[in-house]
Amino acid sequence: MRLRHVALVYGSELSADRFLVDVLGLAKSQRKTLSRELARAIFDVDRELGMINYTNESLQIEVFVDGPQAAKPVGIEHICFEVDGLASLLERCARAGIEVRRIPRGEGWVTFVRDAGGNLFEIKERASRP
Repeated sequence: MRLRHVALVYGSELSADRFLVDVLGLAKSQRKTLSRELARAIFDVDRELGMINYTNESLQIEVFVDGPQAAKPVGIEHICFEVDGLASLLERCARAGIEVRRIPRGEGWVTFVRDAGGNLFEIKERASRP
């Protein structure tokens, strides 16, 4: 089994771009519109939804752009990314005004960032491979 994609909701394309493109370096790969009928049948949402795919060679994030009424996630839901160059990513977060939380844990740190859409991401440095 492999993860095919992750779907997130943002209030605007600009807020999605600020984190997914500017910070994570993903590229926009496809734009679609989910019809009102399909949105109602799948998600119980009674409106048409714009969709944008953000991708790289190993990841696809499907973004639903839902305007100001976009639901803000709360709680413990999060996505974990393993990256090369954690320090560099955290610098890009700081420049973009992205909230960063670094919590001491044992001998190291646990790092989370929250984007403008309210989505929570755990960020881990990729372990060096022998």
